[in-house]
Amino acid sequence: MREKRVPTVGIALIPIITMVIVLFVGIFIYGADPHIPIMISAVVASLVALYLGFSWKELEQGIIKGITLSLQALLILIILGTLISTWLAAGIVPTMIYYGVEFLSQSLFLPLAIIICSLVAVSSGNAWTAAGTIGIAVMGIGTVFGYNPAMVAGAVISGCYFGDKMSPLSETTNMSPGITGVELFDHIRNMMFTTMPAWVISVILFFFLGWTQHSKGGSADTITTLQNDLDALFTISPWLLLVPIVVLVLIGLKMPAIPGLLIGSILGLVMAVVVQGVSIKEMLAMMVSGYTQQSDNEIISNLLNNGGIEAMMYTISLVMLAMSLGGILESTGILETLVTSLLKFAKSTGSLIATTVVTCISANVIACDQYLSILLPGRMYLSAYKKRGLHPKALSRTIEDAGTMTSPLVPWNTCGAFMAATLGVATVQYAPYAFLCIISPIIAVIFGYFDIKIAKLDTYDEIHAHDDEEPPEEQQQRPYILNNKVDFD
Repeated sequence: MREKRVPTVGIALIPIITMVIVLFVGIFIYGADPHIPIMISAVVASLVALYLGFSWKELEQGIIKGITLSLQALLILIILGTLISTWLAAGIVPTMIYYGVEFLSQSLFLPLAIIICSLVAVSSGNAWTAAGTIGIAVMGIGTVFGYNPAMVAGAVISGCYFGDKMSPLSETTNMSPGITGVELFDHIRNMMFTTMPAWVISVILFFFLGWTQHSKGGSADTITTLQNDLDALFTISPWLLLVPIVVLVLIGLKMPAIPGLLIGSILGLVMAVVVQGVSIKEMLAMMVSGYTQQSDNEIISNLLNNGGIEAMMYTISLVMLAMSLGGILESTGILETLVTSLLKFAKSTGSLIATTVVTCISANVIACDQYLSILLPGRMYLSAYKKRGLHPKALSRTIEDAGTMTSPLVPWNTCGAFMAATLGVATVQYAPYAFLCIISPIIAVIFGYFDIKIAKLDTYDEIHAHDDEEPPEEQQQRPYILNNKVDFD
């Protein structure tokens, strides 16, 4: 067996620089999809790994483990494709839009959108579930009101990720304190100091943005025409809203996302057959190929032609390729080398937090997964925080401020790809309007440099701060993160 070498910073940067170059050239110069640039980056990373002494079998295992991390996300995407098509056919989404345009204020729509999505996401504990249910309806209502879909998607994502970050039911909210040894509700309370200001600023920004866009919105005649057309195409009833309510209640009762969304899809199928009179044969076809509805009303045609498993395959293939690259980089120690090297720049509390933020964002871009953006810095920076007299909850808050919140801003990240597929807006288009996701890491860095609400270790903690540190020889033998089984449920 060939001896494996630890990658130097220079060698570790080769696949990273390659990825940046090929993604830039492919996307911004040739207008290509990110799939092939990501694949090329994975090939270069594999060549670097072979140079370091890794066998193809070991690389293959890293790829499989990387994809395994995303399997839950891929299954959710597939199920969500069926859910969107069944809810459209059942008239559930049209009913949401019908009543939404009637009861929601047009001028206040954007701030109301972030507030509504925040409440749903907090209750469900899952940004994806919130986006795939209420988020789709909000997108439709925003389109009817005449808002730029990118703005609406930004409001939806800001609200959904506020809930995903602050809900005790959220996987990431449990994972961050779990890997840093912090009590869950201490972690949530500590996050309030950075998250609430970011959320309030986001709501204010959406208020002014919505006010400036109000004059461009849909007229009363347009809204009335849309409601009449929806009423002609579907049986509109408030009883249909029981389906999304049931789904949210089930997930709020700690039912995992996959069975919860699957139940929602089945209920949608039943409603489509019973209420709208769609045949089972048609429904089975729609769940694969998506719901289609021809209408003279362009708004309805744009709103209702959506869903299906096939519509999700673009995103699924991108996630699989991205996670393959992330698996190679993580299992070969390339990511660990880069993270360790970043610690050299952490000379103060502010720079340590800034370094953590940069690491989380880099992991979202390079490793392409939200979980790794939390796991990597959470494990590797814990000792550094304790040595500086900082409480571990300062670390758990920072990795959420940066890792959780920036994940939907990267097109090839599992979260970015999911949101783009679900909301029908490209990541690069909605990213400038996802205010909460942008503001959160900025506030984290500002609070770090000005020492605002940075938790310190107490006397007992300081005495035992380094009790859990591993001897150097054990650190060298420690397996990489992907080789450890982590249960997020």
